[in-house]
Amino acid sequence: MKIGNAELEETDELNLQFQKRNGLLPVAVQETSTGQILMLATVNKEAFEISIKTRKATFYSTSRNEIWTKGLTSGNTLKIDNILVDCDQDALVYQVTLEKGGVCHTFNQKGKNRKACFYRKINWTESKLDFIEE
Repeated sequence: MKIGNAELEETDELNLQFQKRNGLLPVAVQETSTGQILMLATVNKEAFEISIKTRKATFYSTSRNEIWTKGLTSGNTLKIDNILVDCDQDALVYQVTLEKGGVCHTFNQKGKNRKACFYRKINWTESKLDFIEE
């Protein structure tokens, strides 16, 4: 049964649309205190349910084809403060508090995990990337 727009857009019922993207929903991860976008990821239903239960950001890794809770090996866990659901219930924003370090798997010049995966920006005049200071 197809759910209509009114049932998705004008309801307080959680009805995430996992079936739209082969069982996965995109998640933007945003630091609650600053509004900075830290990373993009995906969740399947199981990862979402773990996130709800534990309040630790848990995702589905498309490269490894497995569930992973951010920071279990590095200690850089993300406590979920809020979860925002878009109008079509097919995309999420996890508003989080970093419990240690950064979220990116890359390291800055000081040898520490970068706070965010978005650490470069487009330099419009030179058509290149500029590093954002950390």
